[in-house]
Amino acid sequence: MAHSFDVIIIGAGAAGLMCAIEAGKRGRKVWLIDHSTKIAEKIRISGGGRCNFTNLHTQPQCYLSQNPHFCKSALRRYTPLDFIALVRRHGIAFHEKKLGQLFCDDSAKQIIAMLLTEAQDAGVKLANPVQVHAIETIAGGYQLNTSQGEQTCASLVIATGGLSIPKIGATPFGYQVAKQFGLNIIPPRPALVPLVFDGALRERCQALSGLSVEAEVRFGKQGFAEGLLFTHRGLSGPSILQISSYWEEGEPIVINLAPGTDVLAFLKAQKQSQPKLHISNALAEILPRRLAQTVCDEHNDSGPLANLSDARLVVLASAVNAWQIKPVGSEGYRTAEVTRGGVDTRELSSQTMAANKQPGLFFIGEVVDVTGHLGGFNFQWAWSSGYVAGQYV
Repeated sequence: MAHSFDVIIIGAGAAGLMCAIEAGKRGRKVWLIDHSTKIAEKIRISGGGRCNFTNLHTQPQCYLSQNPHFCKSALRRYTPLDFIALVRRHGIAFHEKKLGQLFCDDSAKQIIAMLLTEAQDAGVKLANPVQVHAIETIAGGYQLNTSQGEQTCASLVIATGGLSIPKIGATPFGYQVAKQFGLNIIPPRPALVPLVFDGALRERCQALSGLSVEAEVRFGKQGFAEGLLFTHRGLSGPSILQISSYWEEGEPIVINLAPGTDVLAFLKAQKQSQPKLHISNALAEILPRRLAQTVCDEHNDSGPLANLSDARLVVLASAVNAWQIKPVGSEGYRTAEVTRGGVDTRELSSQTMAANKQPGLFFIGEVVDVTGHLGGFNFQWAWSSGYVAGQYV
C-alpha cells in the first residue's frame, strides 16, 4: 500500500522545520503539521523578539542529559557555522550580544520566514492547526488519525517540544507518544527558570525587587557568573536561570554577590584605614547601597567599622561572598524557557535520532532529554537534531 507521505513530522517549531527542510531536499514527500494556529511561537518570542538563534561557543559541555555524550554526533554534523551560513544566505543581519550569543538585528520573525521559505522550496506540505487523535503502526509505517483525516507515512518524527510556556501551546504529547511505543522518559521538570523562596528570604527579595548585580551562583560543582535579579518572589537573571537547570529540590545554592572581591580582606583593610566608616557604607563600595543595607540589617550590624570584631566581619563577608540559601521551588513551566528531561537518550540512536526498538519513529529537539544552557544552545540542539533526523527519515 502506498503511503500518503514518506514522512510526517508532528511539531512545526525549530527542530521540526529543520527536519522537514532536510527531508524535503532529499526528495521525500513531507507533511509537517502543528496543533497550534501560530507555528514557531517559541522562535518568535525568544531573545526578546530577536531570537538568540545559536551560540558560537556551542560544545557538548553546554548541555545536560543523563547521557552527556549523546548530543556530540549531531552537534558535530550540523554546527553553529552551518546555521549562520543559512542566515547569511537569506540576508538576515545579526550581531553577537555577549558570550557568543547571536541575535537578529531586526526580528525573530525573519528566522521563521527563512525556515518557511526553505521548507516551501524543499516541497514540504505544511498544515496547521491539525490535531492528531491517534497513531497506530501499520505495515511499513504509521497511520495517523487527524483532524484532516487518516494519513499514513513510512517515517514519523516527533518534534513537539517540552512543557515550558504552556500559554503558547506546550503539551505532553511527545512524551505520550514515546510511552505509547514503550520508550522510557526521564521525568520532565522546568529548566532555565526563576527560583522562588518563602518567609523572611522572600520578604528580603521583595524589598530588593528590580535590583540586579553581577554574581556567581553555584550548586555542587556547577557554577555560573552572570547577572542576578531580585524579584517579588525570589531570584532571576541569567546566573539563576542557568543554575536552575542543575538545582535539586530541597538543596541550597551558594551565591557570591561580589565575585572578584575578597570581602573579608576588603573590610579588614577599611577597618584599618577608615575605622569611623560605617559598615553599611563600607559594603556599599562593593554592593548596591540597598543590598549592602539589607546584609547589615539581616545580621544586626551597624555603626563604625572600629566597633565590629573581626569575627563579625567574617560573618558579614561570608554573607556576601558565600550567601547560602535554599529555594522552595521554581516559577514552574509558566516562565521556564525549556524543559529538562524527556525521551531517554538510551532509547534513541545518536547517529539518526531514531528509536532503537521502533523502526521509523524519530524524536528531535526539546522533547529529547538534552537541555542546553541559556544563550542559544537549545536552538542549536533543535537545528542539529532536526538536521540529522532529516538525513534518515
